[in-house]
Amino acid sequence: MHPTSPTTRQPDRSAHTIPVVVLAGFLGSGKTTLLNHLLAHRGGTRIGVVVNDFGTIEIDAMAVAGQLGDSMVSLGGGCLCCAVDGSELDAYLEKLSAPAHRIDVIVIEASGLAEPQELIRMLMASENPAIRYGGTVEVVDAAEFDATRARHPETDRHLAVADLVVLNKTDRIDAAERTRIEAELAAVCAPGTPVVAVDHGRVDPELLFDRRPWTEPRGQLSFEDLLAGEAADDEDGHAGHGHAGHGHARYESVEFVSEQAMNPRRFIDFLDRRPAGLYRIKGYVYFGVPGHEERHEVHAVGRFLRFATAPWPRGAARLTQLVLIGSDMDGAGLLRELDACREPQPRQLSPESMWGVLRYAARPVREEDAAPDDTCADEPEQSY
Repeated sequence: MHPTSPTTRQPDRSAHTIPVVVLAGFLGSGKTTLLNHLLAHRGGTRIGVVVNDFGTIEIDAMAVAGQLGDSMVSLGGGCLCCAVDGSELDAYLEKLSAPAHRIDVIVIEASGLAEPQELIRMLMASENPAIRYGGTVEVVDAAEFDATRARHPETDRHLAVADLVVLNKTDRIDAAERTRIEAELAAVCAPGTPVVAVDHGRVDPELLFDRRPWTEPRGQLSFEDLLAGEAADDEDGHAGHGHAGHGHARYESVEFVSEQAMNPRRFIDFLDRRPAGLYRIKGYVYFGVPGHEERHEVHAVGRFLRFATAPWPRGAARLTQLVLIGSDMDGAGLLRELDACREPQPRQLSPESMWGVLRYAARPVREEDAAPDDTCADEPEQSY
């Protein structure tokens, strides 16, 4: 496990719990701009927001209040991570996760002085069965990168626990400077942490969560929101700029469908080796291993990885459906790697072959599946 990484074991959660995404970054990095962009382009997704402002005047809360109504709660006067025993945060999350709100995802905009690692630990320790940790996004000001690191020595520690880094304000630096900063980020972040370069906080919401939540297979999954919108509005709401005018025009998606089961060991190895340009993986996986024939939903954002198990819907075909989202990806190469994960005889595999999957599963490892005298089944080596 990475030395600064929190454990990723959680209480038993269902496949339909609400992901909680931590949005971190120092003052002025562009978190509120990014959050407003997510809200403006949420595509029907119901987003709950916890705005954590430092100080008594909640400027950031006022900036988003008009878009959320009762789905926003705010904690002013200090860092959210300073709440005693996390009980105050738990109260806010309990309010947002109430069934009446029908929230699909919760975003915590942490103050510029908050400690992301402590927020992550709070979420991991939460006993609220309606929520689950959904990854940490660290926003970095490209134009002030060196100054921020000099002013805040803890910057490197914050970057080390991030699952996805958003390098913001890249319109204010040249190509050479961007290359230098990206190299420094690669040296500081945990291995494999993807860096998304944007301007004005325009990261595509689908890199963090589904804009149109899907809970059942609907044929071949598609990344339709990246391919539609020829007359999409720009960030200021002006129409006519077209799809190419948005930051997400730089992203691409690859779809994989297999009626043949997947080998769990080879599939986990593929996930462990996924390239930095692969930002997001979502979909359903069929392993077909005896005792593990249920549907496994997979969700990955950057380094963060989670499986959730649930019965197959009545009449649903047993198959694997995945969407892989990123930039500068070798799509054909990824498909070849996934093809190599197919398993023609899953019924002959032992339950022990599922250990790697169960490490990231949202249910307790059953006694008969537990690895004897092996704690790695409970704590992944990396902070997914």
